[in-house]
Amino acid sequence: MKQWLSAFALFLSLSMGSNMVLAADTGTKDEAVAMVKRAIEFIKSNGTEKAFMEFNDPDGKFVDRDLYIVVYDMQGKCLAHGANPRMVNRDLIEAKDTDGKEFVKERVEMMKTSKSAWQDYKYRNPLTNNIEPKSAYFERYEALIIGCGVYREE
Repeated sequence: MKQWLSAFALFLSLSMGSNMVLAADTGTKDEAVAMVKRAIEFIKSNGTEKAFMEFNDPDGKFVDRDLYIVVYDMQGKCLAHGANPRMVNRDLIEAKDTDGKEFVKERVEMMKTSKSAWQDYKYRNPLTNNIEPKSAYFERYEALIIGCGVYREE
């Protein structure tokens, strides 16, 4: 039965195009929270320089399927981004998603008053390359905002 299901899943993915991602291939909210907590412990143990290098490594231990770590300062500058290295060292405070939501500005404001929070916005999924709804978990550690999100169906 297991072989039949695997063959059927392969058939579906081939027949529906290469952008199909099976649910098992995507991260969960619990995994996103756990990755943020591991990232904070990694910063504490290794310092920001080494941690940011690891977070930015697409083959590193902080990139798993569609899960990856992002780090911002409290002014909206991106310090690490596991899915898009072009974002690193850019001031993204004015960045908007496809609905016009200033998601980085909102994130910074949330972290000024909360130690942790979930945020919804739209962003490019690195597995499908499509703009998709995303729920991201963030924690403030010192003057850093560390996050990881999950892509979800609307």
